[in-house]
Amino acid sequence: MKILVLNGSPRPNGNTAAMVEAFAEGAKENGHEIIVVPVCQKKIAGCLACEYCHTKGEGRCIQQDDMQKVYPVLSEAEMIVLASPVYYHSLTGQLQCAINRIYALDKPANLKKAALILSSGSDQVYDGAIYEYQNSFLDYLQLENMGIFTAYDKQNKSEEKLAELKAFGKSVV
Repeated sequence: MKILVLNGSPRPNGNTAAMVEAFAEGAKENGHEIIVVPVCQKKIAGCLACEYCHTKGEGRCIQQDDMQKVYPVLSEAEMIVLASPVYYHSLTGQLQCAINRIYALDKPANLKKAALILSSGSDQVYDGAIYEYQNSFLDYLQLENMGIFTAYDKQNKSEEKLAELKAFGKSVV
């Protein structure tokens, strides 16, 4: 299975990256093809709501930025994983821009499954990100929820949490 991970953390070696790496390691051991896109290291602007993609563009976004490299991967992916630290009760702005730009493809044809990986300093901050994931992202794209994984405070980068993410990656079918 082709799995696209959109990592919304601005920290290349941070807590979210460690969780993504553990998941990817497990998924690769299970024979899956994993592509991780560190969206904060890319130039991905927000949606302009110009509707070019659904009129003249025929599924292509008018903006010529790094999202153009993500679209082909997204078109082939069967699963998408959104990964983000939680800042102010939500996903990072950079990840939100990439999610909004999926609109150009409407509903990627091969995409069937999704998962959410969140890290934070507190365990009381996930509600906004989880609500958006469950009630907007999954519902609109009609994706099967494969799981929501969170880590906070000392759980971040802990052996137990990383083992949980690796086991999840191994379990994906």
